[in-house]
Formats: sequence, C-alpha cells, structure tokens
Amino acid sequence: MKKNLHPAYGPVVFRDPSAGFAFLTRSTLTSDRTIEWEDGKTYPVVDVDVSSASHPFYTGKGRILDTAGRVERFKQRYGKI
Repeated sequence: MKKNLHPAYGPVVFRDPSAGFAFLTRSTLTSDRTIEWEDGKTYPVVDVDVSSASHPFYTGKGRILDTAGRVERFKQRYGKI
C-alpha cells in the first residue's frame, strides 16, 4: 500500500448509550472523546444510535404490523366506485 494515503486504522470503542452496550474493534473513525476499557487502556469512543443490543430485529421486541388488513379496509372505505 502507498504510504500517507490511507487513514489510520486502530482500536476504537463503539458505544450504544441507550442500551449500555459497548464493544472494542478496529476502525478508521476517530474521536476526541476517550474511554478507559476493561483492559485498563484508553481508547477513542464513538457513540452510535443503534446497535445489536438495541435494534428490534436482534432483541426480538419488534412490532408486527397488520399489512393484510390494511388493503381490505382501504377497499371497504374507497372501493365503492
């Protein structure tokens, strides 16, 4: 790879404050804020809105919408042409 062309790739903590979930991985993202991780080292932290700990698909708390009934109700209301 060419030098000084690619962004720095290093350890970063991604944190989901709504779920109290965080994980350490490597990324090119950077942040001015830092956090002390479980190993005692300090890493940059990036807050995310949704993670696997808070997304309805992964938590099983998703709502099921009644899509079949909506078509019939529409036809009942406006299908009298």
